[in-house]
Amino acid sequence: MTPTIPKGTIYVTGNVNVDLIMGPLGIWPKVGTEIMLDHSETRFGGAAGNTALALDALGVKHRLIASVGDDIFGRWLRSGFNAASSDWIVVPGATTISVGIVDPGGERTFITSQGHLSVFGLADVLGHLPSRAAPGDILHLQGCFLSRPLLDSYEALLDEAVARGFSLALDTGWPPQGWSGGLRERVIAWLARCDHLMINDVELEAMAGEEAADPVAALRASLRPNATLIVKGGAHGARGYRGEETAYAPAPKIKALDTIGAGDVFDAGYLAAVIEGADLPAALRAGVATASTAISTSPRRYR
Repeated sequence: MTPTIPKGTIYVTGNVNVDLIMGPLGIWPKVGTEIMLDHSETRFGGAAGNTALALDALGVKHRLIASVGDDIFGRWLRSGFNAASSDWIVVPGATTISVGIVDPGGERTFITSQGHLSVFGLADVLGHLPSRAAPGDILHLQGCFLSRPLLDSYEALLDEAVARGFSLALDTGWPPQGWSGGLRERVIAWLARCDHLMINDVELEAMAGEEAADPVAALRASLRPNATLIVKGGAHGARGYRGEETAYAPAPKIKALDTIGAGDVFDAGYLAAVIEGADLPAALRAGVATASTAISTSPRRYR
């Protein structure tokens, strides 16, 4: 009889913060004035937080490695993740807050404070990872540009995670500092350690660089052999590339209530399928279905 191989655990690390969502806002108000908006909502959020909440709803074995500030917002955030937050790092000072302004079409712009993420670093992550990964374990890295101490040590984090036997999944997000100043070259060098790179269309173009005639080919050349490149296209679905295989999953026609965290929720659906042994087309479909369900329901559902 063939022995059963453990499915593994998804370890998620990155930014967990308070999301204050407001909108819709069609035109930015003039400086010094005030404007009233129809909708506001306070959420447990951040890229890593959104992914972990979806994994929890999907019943997937996971662990969230995160920190919060020692304030009322930090205590509120921990209450939203229950037992999963029992070993979070609590740092002196304020918790990071993101204000998301939603436009009439459902797209959003974030304004984020530094808060507790300014002291979240390499030792915090490595100290909460097992010294050796179990078969199937995945480390999913998000919000890499939002914590300066962690960003400064990102190469060491990737190298140590690989040495411990983790499969690495990376969702970079958009750098607040922009892609200039050598940052793009640094990120390209990270890709040789990654098994899954999950980015959106805009990030694909920026990361590959203006000189790239074929951005997909350019990034695939930097990824480790047999790694998977996922390009998230929102309402246009998602594309996947692995070895000689190319797959596409269309998005269903839905009424999006808001798209905040859609890419993070996609990551959860995709990785949940991956640890179940799904092939590339099925994993793409799972990511699209999970994200589409989430952004079209209130309160959010994930199945």
